[in-house]
Amino acid sequence: MKVTTGPAQYVRKAGLLSEAGLFIKKLGKTAVLIGGNTSREIVEGNLRKSLSAQGITLTHSFWYGDESSISHINSLVEKLSSLSYDVLIAAGGGKAIDTVKAAAYRVNKPLVAIPTIAATCAAATPISILYSDEGEFIEISRDSKAPELVLVDSNIILHSPVRYLIAGIGDTLAKWFETKCSIKKVEPNVMNQTAIAIAGQLYQTLLQKGKAAVTSSETQRLTSEFEDIVDAVILVSGSVSGYGGDDCRTAAAHAIYSGLTIFPEVHQTYHGEIVAFGILAQLCMEGVADEKLKSVIRYYQEVGLPYTLKQMGINKLTDDQWKQLGNMTVTIEDMANMPFEVTPDMVISAVSQADRIGNELLLGK
Repeated sequence: MKVTTGPAQYVRKAGLLSEAGLFIKKLGKTAVLIGGNTSREIVEGNLRKSLSAQGITLTHSFWYGDESSISHINSLVEKLSSLSYDVLIAAGGGKAIDTVKAAAYRVNKPLVAIPTIAATCAAATPISILYSDEGEFIEISRDSKAPELVLVDSNIILHSPVRYLIAGIGDTLAKWFETKCSIKKVEPNVMNQTAIAIAGQLYQTLLQKGKAAVTSSETQRLTSEFEDIVDAVILVSGSVSGYGGDDCRTAAAHAIYSGLTIFPEVHQTYHGEIVAFGILAQLCMEGVADEKLKSVIRYYQEVGLPYTLKQMGINKLTDDQWKQLGNMTVTIEDMANMPFEVTPDMVISAVSQADRIGNELLLGK
């Protein structure tokens, strides 16, 4: 059995960026920073100072390329092949970090992740989600590595747009709903049973502290609830798939997310927001009572997650688009984790039902 449970080390602290060099120096004396343009602007000045204080040189800084796509990974690998350096540093959100994780795997270099938002668990997993250059989902890639070190500066996360944290809550909610579904297909063992236990605790943490964390982000006031949710989204969420592996990673909610990415309208909606809607559709697919679905939606209303197609930019789908969605979604490997066979018609029915019930609550019915 081979398991990668997550990063070798995770550190979270307000103002941590000014101390980053203390942790990175054990990995080498020269570093390359890769990430989003905004993220590099946020971290590079203080990071460079902290590295320099420890005798580390930040030799280059690159934009990762907007999408975690094969072409952008190839481009980074080509750039890196002509450079001399000891360690890669990834800064940004999930797509930036996933891109650098894939590049680090190819060039076989140590990796430090500095997430600047708490929107996904990308910094704590050994997989990369790949998209086309246009943002359509392609695959889950195992040609990726978990970072040796994850550095989370609470102040940076606190001052990022609140919508990212809300999306992170949506993505993390899926750990419970998908894991309790996918685990029905596998033989119980200590690893996947640990994963489902962690997922259950995550769910309770989100219910109990999610709203307070969102309020902390809105008011930019650092609280224990905020830091708990940051840890839940970035680290603990990743450990569910770390311990459970493919047994406990994803199911219909993520498959529906991937299917919806074929529509350009949703590309302005964040990963976790679409996944949150995918949870509702998955519950419909499982045949849960409408009242149970409504209780989940009421939590979405508390924290600000979308629960209708219109809220994600999709005003109307033609019959052909509905068929395209159904046909695409069932080909996503996440869907194979459902404990029953899913057909395109089941996807169409579930998405339609979730949207209908969501719109009823949106209208106050």
